[in-house]
Amino acid sequence: MTRIPTNFGPYEREYQTRVSRTRRLLKGAAQAILTAAAVILAGVFLFPLNAHAGRSCEEGKPTAATIVKGMQLAERTSQQLDASGAKVVLLARAGQDLSRYGLRYSHLGLAYKTADGNWRVVHKLNQCGTAVATVYRQGLGEFFLDDLYRYEAAWIVPTPVVQAQLLAALNEPPARITRLHAAPYSIVSYAWGHKYQQSNQWVIETLAGAMEPGTIVNRDQAQAWLHFKGYEPTTLRLGPLTRLGGRVGSANVAFDDHPNEKRFSDRIETVTVDSVFAWMPRAGLGAAPVVLKL
Repeated sequence: MTRIPTNFGPYEREYQTRVSRTRRLLKGAAQAILTAAAVILAGVFLFPLNAHAGRSCEEGKPTAATIVKGMQLAERTSQQLDASGAKVVLLARAGQDLSRYGLRYSHLGLAYKTADGNWRVVHKLNQCGTAVATVYRQGLGEFFLDDLYRYEAAWIVPTPVVQAQLLAALNEPPARITRLHAAPYSIVSYAWGHKYQQSNQWVIETLAGAMEPGTIVNRDQAQAWLHFKGYEPTTLRLGPLTRLGGRVGSANVAFDDHPNEKRFSDRIETVTVDSVFAWMPRAGLGAAPVVLKL
């Protein structure tokens, strides 16, 4: 699916509108770094590409019906999020059929309400046909126009403390929210590994970093926090033929980061939306999931 240009600018562009000219001049020495970060985050605007997560990479031209349904889902989601009083939620979509693995949702992002009252979603997307991914910022409309398998949204409202920490990170320059991002990507990356990082994994590692910004500065520390809070990844039962077929047929599928004793016993531990939704209420970090279906 060819990405539709968004009306919402990248982090750095919006951030500059909130920072006085005097402060920007004082930060002149750091401007080049921030601009580079903006270019990376603005890839959707500067470099036309296909970027997906939680769905297949097959090209498919959107129809009028799918566009209408996607926008309806975005509108109703926005209305319900407004009514909830939340400022930040973990928002999920169903981009492909994962029922064979006992899973309902495929992709997770951080949705937050901006000062102008609109909702934005920050999430990690894989560049189709490659083994790399980038963090993007989009509106709800584009988030739900990405060729959904099922027109259904689900979200968890974090506790007020968790929301405050996430919102602080989301409202700062790009380097803060992307500091735990790793470009190498595998859709089934090992939950406790560092070689790759898939989209849902980025969300919960970023959550960990937001909760302890002064002490968590790398992925190893973020994963230690997740361990401490009792997060349990999903264990997929994938036999050798399935693993071989996935690795040969797709650049964004790799299993070499999984420990041999687990991989060769067909146990692939990875971060899924369903496991995150089960963990957050159990850990006292958020409410039960809310589901919206068209």
